[in-house]
Amino acid sequence: MTAYVLERSLTQAEFDLFAKVSGDNNPIHVDPAFSARTRFGRTVSHGMLLYSVLWGLIQSRHPGARQKYQNLMFPAPAYAGEPLRFEVRPLDENHFGVKVSRIADGTIVCDGDTAIAGA
Repeated sequence: MTAYVLERSLTQAEFDLFAKVSGDNNPIHVDPAFSARTRFGRTVSHGMLLYSVLWGLIQSRHPGARQKYQNLMFPAPAYAGEPLRFEVRPLDENHFGVKVSRIADGTIVCDGDTAIAGA
């Protein structure tokens, strides 16, 4: 089965909009001055913003599908403006491996799996 792949960068404006919609206004995501003083040195993406892009890839191939579960880990940060590779690997008809990695060095920033129920 062929993987679904998308390469794109997320912007600070998208981080800010996701914070507004989700209510997660942690300054690590939305305050560049605050984030500059952290171990990350700059703002980092919300993990669920990364997963939202992956879910969009799944929905593009399985319109109307409902999520049964998700299991995600975020082993490294993803930064605003950083080119990322979003990948959904079908494991079987309704089960998918999901991964987001930095294009520059291959570092995995989101890894896990999810299952869907048919539309």
